[in-house]
Amino acid sequence: MATQTRGPAPERAAKPKRPAQQDRTTPSKFLTQVRDELRKVVWPTRKELVTYTTVALVFILVMVALVSALDYGFTRMVFALFG
Repeated sequence: MATQTRGPAPERAAKPKRPAQQDRTTPSKFLTQVRDELRKVVWPTRKELVTYTTVALVFILVMVALVSALDYGFTRMVFALFG
C-alpha cells in the first residue's frame, strides 16, 4: 500500500552526536569516593536518634490503630448490610 503525500518531503533534523563514553570507575576509586562522601554526612546525635525513632514508632502505632478501626468498622457495616 503506497502513501501519497502532497508537496515536498519535510526536512529531517540531523541527529545530535552522542557524547564520548566515559571511562569506567575502578572499585577502589568508587570506595574512596563513597568514604569521602560519608565523611561529609552530618550524623545525628544519640538524643536526636532516639527522638526520631520514637516519633516514627508512635506514627506507625497511630496508623495501625487507624487502619484497624476502619477495618473493624467496614467489617461490621458489611455484616450489617449483607448479614
